[in-house]
Amino acid sequence: MSRVNKKAIVWFRNDLRVHDNEALYDAITSAEQIVPVYIFDPRVYFSTTKFGFPKVGKFRTKFIIESIQDLKNNLQKLGSDLYVRVGKPEEEIPELARSIKSNWVFCNRERTQEEVDVQDAMEHNLWAIGQELRYSRGKMLYYTADLPFPVTHTPDMFTQFRKEVEKYIPVREPIPSPEQMSKIEDIEIEYGQVPTMPDLGHTDFGDNSKGGFVWKGGETEALRQLNYYLWETDLIKNYKETRNELLGRNFSSKFSPWLSQGCLSPKMIYAELKKYESERVKNKSTYWLFFELLWRDFFRLTGKKYGNEIFKLGGIKQDRITDVTIDDSLFSVWSEGRTGIPFIDANMKELNSTGFMSNRGRQNVASFLVNDLKLNWLMGAEYFESMLLDYDPCSNYGNWNYIAGVGTDPREDRYFNIISQAKRYDPKGEFVKYWLPEISAIPDTCIHTLDRLSDEELNEYNVTLGKDYPQAILNTSKW
Repeated sequence: MSRVNKKAIVWFRNDLRVHDNEALYDAITSAEQIVPVYIFDPRVYFSTTKFGFPKVGKFRTKFIIESIQDLKNNLQKLGSDLYVRVGKPEEEIPELARSIKSNWVFCNRERTQEEVDVQDAMEHNLWAIGQELRYSRGKMLYYTADLPFPVTHTPDMFTQFRKEVEKYIPVREPIPSPEQMSKIEDIEIEYGQVPTMPDLGHTDFGDNSKGGFVWKGGETEALRQLNYYLWETDLIKNYKETRNELLGRNFSSKFSPWLSQGCLSPKMIYAELKKYESERVKNKSTYWLFFELLWRDFFRLTGKKYGNEIFKLGGIKQDRITDVTIDDSLFSVWSEGRTGIPFIDANMKELNSTGFMSNRGRQNVASFLVNDLKLNWLMGAEYFESMLLDYDPCSNYGNWNYIAGVGTDPREDRYFNIISQAKRYDPKGEFVKYWLPEISAIPDTCIHTLDRLSDEELNEYNVTLGKDYPQAILNTSKW
């Protein structure tokens, strides 16, 4: 089919990159002239979750703004540009399609309900003007068509999924980045500017560098971090040993925020990983990064299989849960890091200061909310949805299902002993003391169990519980 005189719109969503972008590739191979588009949907950026948290908090908003600006810059280098608006995609894009008389709109398909509703409305409005929405795939390591089972038969246990996939199904090569693109020539288009933080309802807070890492959105930074973690530093070769650490830049790959916004393709990570294994070293650590990408695919497939069940209290098990509480005051103590349990509070302070928390921290604070405070796990999941830089609906709610015992874990009671975990993963209290400097004078041996110290001992370190640091809401002797 000839591309000559054909026009296409590429609707960017959670695929904010030019490398390995199937929707962009399909558009370029189908049409001569391309208009890339990103729409900031006010229903996302100015709305709240069911429990009243902003759907997109300040950290992710800033990261997305930076990612869109970087995408716009990269498209301009190819001879194109990015059409940016604030509005409803299903209204803005058909209006653009009508005005430029495009032939198709291309996008990478999303699968969760809110995104599907917008897709369906988009498809309906495009059909009304005689145009077609064409879907591509852009989120996963594997193509669903390559899997040895239909999505509806995805195994419920990760181990079974892994065994059926990893040794038998090849990962496709990343799609190359385009070398150049052509703008619409016969119509003047006002491409627009990327909105600022105040435009989207947030005060610009500068960089969130506390914690030893400066987060910046965009494909350029994503590829830089990939190169840094593998080729510049060889950090990948020790990933399995360092991944449960808590403090600093280098204990984990930090790829997840770029993966969540599609600034970095999982297939690109895999391709570089295979190249690294062939040229430098192949070991348990390099495998473990692949293992984490498998988990990401598994959660997405589980989300496709079970749909909205992952967002409900009973989870994918559809359990009838009655022994949970909605207590706004107690929840605020947890979310603000005022529990008096230093390991929990330090992790929550990190999240509230940076938009990031280690995987080890997430499991512990989630277990504490679910199993120790007996609060509704959806409150925690929605708070993470609001705060996390790397929020992805399937991964976030899949992990909370898992901790709450309503997900894919064969064990119903996924309980974490907070003090045991703290002493194992923060034995010298360095992480706690970094985020809670008010108790940094406490000796390492006592830092995780302040409530067991006498007033005299606390006075020796100039700490008064209830004044300098909260009284523990639970006695740490329970652990």
